[in-house]
Formats: sequence, structure tokens, C-alpha cells
Amino acid sequence: MPIQGTLNMMMRPDGTKLRHDWVPLEQISPHLVRAVIAAEDSRFCEHGGIDFDALEEAIEDNQAGGRLRGGSTLTQQTAKNVFLWNGGGYARKAAEAWLALYIDSIWTKRRTMEVYLNIAEWGDGIFGAEAAAQLRFGKSAADLSREDAALLAAVLPSPNKWRVNPPGAYVRGRANTLTQRAQVVENEGLDRCVLK
Repeated sequence: MPIQGTLNMMMRPDGTKLRHDWVPLEQISPHLVRAVIAAEDSRFCEHGGIDFDALEEAIEDNQAGGRLRGGSTLTQQTAKNVFLWNGGGYARKAAEAWLALYIDSIWTKRRTMEVYLNIAEWGDGIFGAEAAAQLRFGKSAADLSREDAALLAAVLPSPNKWRVNPPGAYVRGRANTLTQRAQVVENEGLDRCVLK
């Protein structure tokens, strides 16, 4: 069942046209599923909504003074994107964690991935894999190549800052890394809960 809109979609800056086309997971390239798992949550099939190991690693890295990074899972990002708003704050993070645990208890991993890929923002008011594929590459989400998928996944952490077309040096490098990591996801079956 499609989710028609979210708070993040409604909170677009004035003048930004909203593009959102829902498609079932079967009409999204498995390359994009694998690239997103590689980029955002390599233990997606293993955790119960929150990856406590990744969270602990992120806290340790952040306390060590390195580059700040998050430990949010795809389930947490889905919870935020569907029910909450962008931005930080402990109250929002607590709600996101509770919702992620709830979502993981009532939705399958396939459903979580389907929702995530259909509501993720790819910049410029573009939401969902189908709209991103059409507007960035002129093709359907089902027809995304490994390289297309890696480019889309590369910009997910900051889709209004990083560009798919034309990709800068950072996005191109990250996409190359994600292409290799997505192959590992496939080879090791880290996508087994989504792709059968």
C-alpha cells in the first residue's frame, strides 16, 4: 500500500516542485536495494530496527573526535521519513528509535525497504526511487544499472548538498566504493531479507 505523503514532503521550501511516484519493490532494481544496504545499513537483515553495535561504534568514533557519523538504520530512517521531521534533538531521536522498533515488529524487511525507497529524498523535491530514476537518468527505477544505483545511494546522506548529475569528485568516488560494497552485499547474502 503506497504512502501518499510525509511531513518531509510537505516541508519543501517555497517554489520547490514535489516529485513523487510510488512503485512496488518489484519495480525497483535490485542494484538499488543492494547499493542502499551497502551505503546505509549493511546489517539491515540482522537487526531488529536498531543496530546497537553500529550505534556504539558511532558514539565511540564521535567521542574520539573524528568525523561525526550517525548510527541510524534504514528502519530508523524510514521511521523518521514517514512519521517525523528532519533535524536533530533528543526527543526526535527517541521517537525515531521507538518507531523503528515498532516498525520492525509489524512490517517485514521487504516492506520497510519498499517504503524507504519510495519516500527517500534525492534532492530538488524528488522523493522515491522512481522519480529519482526518471529525473536523474531518464529511465525507470527497474532499469537502474549498478552504476546508477551507486550514484543514487552515494547522495542519500545529504541529497540537497551532493549531486547525482553531474556528480562531483566525492560523489563519484563514493559511488565507486558503493558499487564494490554492493557486490559484497550480493555475494554474502546481506540482502536476503529483501531480495529472494
